[in-house]
Formats: sequence, C-alpha cells, structure tokens
Amino acid sequence: MRKVVIIGSGCAGNTAAIYTARANLSPLVVGGHEPGGQLSLTTEVENFPGFVHGVMGPELVENMKLQAERFGAEYRHGTVIEADLRQRPFRLNIDGEWIEARSLIVASGASARWLHLPSEQKLIGHGVSSCATCDGFFYRGKEVMVIGGGDTAMEEANFLTKFAQRVRLVHRREEFRASKIMLERARANPKIEIITNSVVEDVLDVAEGHVTGVKLKNVVTGEVTLYPIDGFFVAIGHIPNTKPFVSQLDLDSEGYIVSHGGARTNIEGVFHAGDVQDKVYRQAITAAGAGCMAAIEAERWLEEQGVY
Repeated sequence: MRKVVIIGSGCAGNTAAIYTARANLSPLVVGGHEPGGQLSLTTEVENFPGFVHGVMGPELVENMKLQAERFGAEYRHGTVIEADLRQRPFRLNIDGEWIEARSLIVASGASARWLHLPSEQKLIGHGVSSCATCDGFFYRGKEVMVIGGGDTAMEEANFLTKFAQRVRLVHRREEFRASKIMLERARANPKIEIITNSVVEDVLDVAEGHVTGVKLKNVVTGEVTLYPIDGFFVAIGHIPNTKPFVSQLDLDSEGYIVSHGGARTNIEGVFHAGDVQDKVYRQAITAAGAGCMAAIEAERWLEEQGVY
C-alpha cells in the first residue's frame, strides 16, 4: 500500500515527488513510456529559471530525480497499463503487476505526434523539435520548416518568424484544418512561405549529426525537392497519455484531463499535473509548478483522511 503514487517522471512528476517526499509520504514514481518526459528528448534548455547559461534537458530532469530520491522518493521503471479508480485504495497495473495507492498524481504528460521517419527520430534534439517556444531562439537568422495544417502549426510558424529569416510551412493537402483567422495571419506574414500538397520524404543529415535540409514530395506531381534548412518543427499535435483512465477520469474531446479546480480531478484523491492536463503552455516551468500544486493538494487531502 502506497500513500502516494506519481505516474510520470518529467518536470511535473519529479517536482511532485520532491514535495511529497519532503512531506514524508514516501512516494513511488512510475517512470512511464517516456522516462524524463519531453525534456529527455531535447538538448539545451535556456528558459528554465536559475540556469544562466542554460542546462541540458536530460540533465535537468535527472537532477530533479536525484533531488527527490534524496528525500526518500522511490522510482520504478514501467508503464501503467490499467487503472481501477472506482474504489479506494486505487489499484494500478504496472506492466502486469497490480499495486495499491491511497492517492494518485497523474503526471503522465502528452507525447508529441511525429512523422516517424527514421531520420527524423535520429535528429530529435539536433534540429528536429516539436516545440517552437522551447527551441525557436536557437534559429535566429536561420531558415526553418514547420510541418502541419492546424492552428498549432500556424501559431508555431508565426512565432518562429520572430527569430528565423524564413519559415516554410508545409501541409500535405490544399485545405487546412486551421481556423480562418490563424491561417490568414500566417498567409499575411511576409516571412512565411506556405507549401501545400507536399509530404516529407527525408530529413537530412543524420551523418552530419544535425538538420541540414529536407526532401519534400509533391503528392500531385510526384516531384521531389530538396530544401536546405537549419531547423525542422513538427506541429501535428500531441497525444495525452491518459488511456488507462478513459471512462474514469473526466477527459475532454482530445483526451486531456479536465481540471476540477487547482490540481483536482473528478475523483477524490486523484490529482493532475503537467501536460496531461495543460495543452496551452506546455513548458518545463509550468509543469514543475503544476507538480508542486498536485503534491500540496495530495498531502492536504491525505491529512484530511487521517493518513500520515
């Protein structure tokens, strides 16, 4: 029986672990299928407070983990594949083994949708990114490409024009899913070149160790064109990692947890933190803050239940 189980080991989960461990709640942190969260997929982080010269993403989350372990948090590799939240104590199936928890903090994050090209996957963090807000600064005066046709892609492309010399926005169809106002904003931006009816064939260059260009194929003509670029941003959405909680936790149409105030969910004793609920900000610092909130609420709730 665990007093607190935290699902997820990114900024949100690790911060929740630090706070609950310091409250002598001996939390168990389940790493998840992406241990370390989205920061484990990036390189240098320059916008996390306290690091004047930046910090490597994997180093930041590893230090958070070590800090939590110092206060008594326990980490376990694995993924929650099933959950029973209909009764207390809650029951969680971690890779085939059931455990029980008096309270639960869901910080399982949201995974970026990728194109799943071998070259793209090898260059993540080396010119390939899913977050313009995180990485746009590194492309000052350079040329970048954004893939996508929804509001997220339009927003990312417009944001990148603050830094990049030119932004190519690529969509596989002629029609866009983006709202009219967002699409018009992108079309009106002189730094944005929109390329339609095109798909990515390959991202170059794995041998160089960083992005140097992209091969696009026109799906109408079949023509393949090489575009020299410095940064490649995939903006085709995220998938919240909430599958084990479907029909139990309140989720919106996209699968994100619906907040019931603060860090509370619709189930008493279950709390949320980070990108699993936040589809607006998606920053390391906001995830960390959300982890703090969830931990404090879990601690207070357990006290009310007479659990110390």
